[in-house]
Amino acid sequence: MSSVGSPPALRRPASAVRRATVGTLVAALAGGLLAVVPATTASAAPALLSQGKTATASSVEGPFTANAAVDGDLTGTRWASDWTDNQWFQVDLGQSATLSSAVLTWETAYGKSYEIQASDNGTDWRTVTTVTGGDGGTDDVALSGTGRYVRMKGLTRGTAWGYSLWEFQVYGTTGGGSTLPGGGDLGPNVHVIDPSTPNIQAQLDSVFKQQESAQFGTGRHAFLFKPGTYNGLNAQIGFYTQIAGLGLRPDDTTINGDVTVDAGWFNGNATQNFWRGAEGLALNPVNGTDRWAVSQASSFRRMHVKGGLNLAPSGYGWASGGYIADSKIDGQVGNYSQQQWYTRDSSIGGWSNSVWNQVFSGTEGAPAQAFPEPKYTTLDTTPVSREKPYLIWEDNQYKVFSPAKRTNARGTTWANGTPQGEKIPLSQFYVVKPGTTAATINQALAQGLHLLFTPGVYHVDQTISVNRPGAIVLGLGLATIIPDNGVTAMRVADVDGVRLAGFLVDAGQVNSPTLLEVGPQNASADHAANPTTVQDVYVRVGGAGAGKATTSIVVNNDDTIVDHTWVWRADHGDGVGWETNRADYGVRVNGDDVLATGLFVEHFNKYDVEWYGDRGRTIFFQNEKAYDAPNQAAIQNGSTKGYAAYRVDDSVTTHEGWGLGSYCYYNVDPTIRQDHGFKAPVKPGVRFHGLLTVSLGGNGQFNHVINDTGAPTEGTATVPSTVVNFP
Repeated sequence: MSSVGSPPALRRPASAVRRATVGTLVAALAGGLLAVVPATTASAAPALLSQGKTATASSVEGPFTANAAVDGDLTGTRWASDWTDNQWFQVDLGQSATLSSAVLTWETAYGKSYEIQASDNGTDWRTVTTVTGGDGGTDDVALSGTGRYVRMKGLTRGTAWGYSLWEFQVYGTTGGGSTLPGGGDLGPNVHVIDPSTPNIQAQLDSVFKQQESAQFGTGRHAFLFKPGTYNGLNAQIGFYTQIAGLGLRPDDTTINGDVTVDAGWFNGNATQNFWRGAEGLALNPVNGTDRWAVSQASSFRRMHVKGGLNLAPSGYGWASGGYIADSKIDGQVGNYSQQQWYTRDSSIGGWSNSVWNQVFSGTEGAPAQAFPEPKYTTLDTTPVSREKPYLIWEDNQYKVFSPAKRTNARGTTWANGTPQGEKIPLSQFYVVKPGTTAATINQALAQGLHLLFTPGVYHVDQTISVNRPGAIVLGLGLATIIPDNGVTAMRVADVDGVRLAGFLVDAGQVNSPTLLEVGPQNASADHAANPTTVQDVYVRVGGAGAGKATTSIVVNNDDTIVDHTWVWRADHGDGVGWETNRADYGVRVNGDDVLATGLFVEHFNKYDVEWYGDRGRTIFFQNEKAYDAPNQAAIQNGSTKGYAAYRVDDSVTTHEGWGLGSYCYYNVDPTIRQDHGFKAPVKPGVRFHGLLTVSLGGNGQFNHVINDTGAPTEGTATVPSTVVNFP
C-alpha cells in the first residue's frame, strides 16, 4: 500500500543397505584436520542431523533443488545435478557434530564413486571416506570425524545422467561444546514498566520521537507493562514499536489514558502506518475514544477498550486496513476512512460504516452480513483459531502463555473466565539478542529451547531450522530477520504445533528462492489436532534496501493457520523497481486444510497468492497489484492479461473464501488492463463470497472480478466492482 520436515525417517540397518566398498581415510591427516573418535568413546546415540537444514549443490537440474534432498521425503523429492562428473552436494548441520554415518538414497542416476567430506567453515574440506564400486540404491556409509558441513563430492557417475539423491542423511551427535542457557534479561530495547517506574511518559515520548517516521529504520522497541494501574499516559506508537501488558488477561494491566497511532508525520495520511502492535491492555481513553489509525502489519490483540475506538487519523485522511483479534471494545468502532478491516473472535459495541471491505468472524456485536452494500462480510464463528503466544509476568518471573486451540470460536478467550493454555517459563526459551548467529539459534533449537527474539535486526547466513514439535518462535518489537547469501530465512519441519509469531522477515540482496517455508515439500502428516500457526509474521521485499526473493512464503504443512500476515513487495522506499526488488510470488499454499485469517499480500511481479492444497479457506484477503509494471507486456500471462491476485489451481476440488479484495494502481502505465483479480476452477466445492476489485483513480482497470464474472472497473471514480457469490 502507498499513499494513494516430517519426523526423521527410520534409518535402515547398515547390514541391509550397504552397497559399496568403503575406503576409510588414514587417521593421520596433515595438520590434524580430522578428529578421529575412538570406538570405545561413550556418547549419546547418533541422531539425524541433516533433515531440514540448509543444503547447496554445485549444480541443479530443473526443479530438483538441493533442499529437496534433506526434507525427509525418501521417495517424493530429490536433488539432481548436471550430467557431468565432479559434482557435489553439501549440507550445513548448523553446528559442529561428531559424525557417525551418512545414508545416501540414490535415484536412478547414482554415484559410482564419491567422497564424503567434512568442513568446519564450508570452505576448507577434508575427506572422511571414499566410496568406490557403488551400484545405486541406498548407501549406508560409516563416518569417523567431526564437522559442521558435510559434502558428497561425486567422482564418477554410474549412468549417463548426473548425480541424483532422494535423500542425504547425516547421523551423529552434537553438544560437544557448551550448553546454551535459557532465560535471562530481555536487553536494552525492551522497556519493562511497573507502576513505580519514574518518568514513564518521557520514556514513551523519547522512543516515539525516534520511531514516528522511521519507516525503514533499524530501531526496534517493546514496552512491556507489568500488571497494575497506570494513570495519565498517552503512549504514541511509532514504527517497529510494540506495547503490551504482562498480565494473563487484559484487565490485569490498566492504562487510564490512551495508546495512540495518528498520521501527523505523513500529513494526516495513515496509509503507511505499518509495523506496530498493541496487546494485552485495558484502556480508559481520556476523551472516551482511543485512536488507532493504522494500515498493514499492525495488530491489535487482547485489548479491552473501555470506550470507543477510532480507526481514522485526525482529519479523517486515508487509512488502509488493519486487524483486531481477541479484543473487547465496549463502545463503537469508528471505521470512517479505513478501506478494509478484519476483526476476529472479539466483542464490539458497534461498527460505524464501510468503505470497501469490512470482514468479521466470531465477533459479538458485528454488523449483519450485508455485502455488497454496506460492504460487510460477517461469519458467526471462526472455524479454527488459536491466539498468539504472549509474554506474562507471574510469580516474579517471565513466562510465555501459549493459548489453546478453539473451534467455531466466538468472542474473546478472556472476558468470561481464565484463558485456556499452557504457561512456559522463560528458562525454556533462548533469549536471542542482536548479534546472535544463526548457528547459535539453531543450536538452541536443537537443545530443545524455544526462541524469544528481542527487538533488533538479525542477519542469518543459514536457515533457522525449526524441527521440534511444539517449538515457539516469538518476536518482540518487530524483531527482523534478514537472510544473507540467498538462504531461506526460516524453515519448519512436518511436525505438530509449531508457533511462529511477532517478527518480520526482510529479503536480502541476494535472491532467496523462499523466505519462510512451513513444512517440507510433499509434507503429509495430519496436524488437525495441533496445527502450526503463523501470526503477526510479516515479509518485506525491498523498501529498506534492494532485496529479492522468488517466493516469500510457502506453506506445505497440512492444517496450518496463517493468522494475520502482510507479505509485501515494496512499492516505495529504497531498492524499489520492477527488477530491483524482483519477487514473482507472494504466498504459495501446497498443504491441505490450510486456513488463512487476515491475509494481506501486495505488489508481486506475478501471482500474489497461489493455492494448490485442497480444502483451503481464507477469511479476509487484501491485495494491490504491482504499481510499477512498465507496460502491458510485462504482466502478460500467456493469453491472459495480468496475473490474478489470488489463484486457485485447477487441481483443487474444494476451496472457500470470504471477503476478498484486489486493487490496481498501475501508475507507470495507466493503460494496463488486468483480466481479473481472482482465478479459480468452476467446481461445486470451490466457492467465494464477497469479492471485489477496485481501480484506484483509473490507473489501470480490471475487466472482471473472478474468471469472466463481474463487471469491469471503469473511469476514475474508484468504485468497486463486486461479486456477492461465486459461482
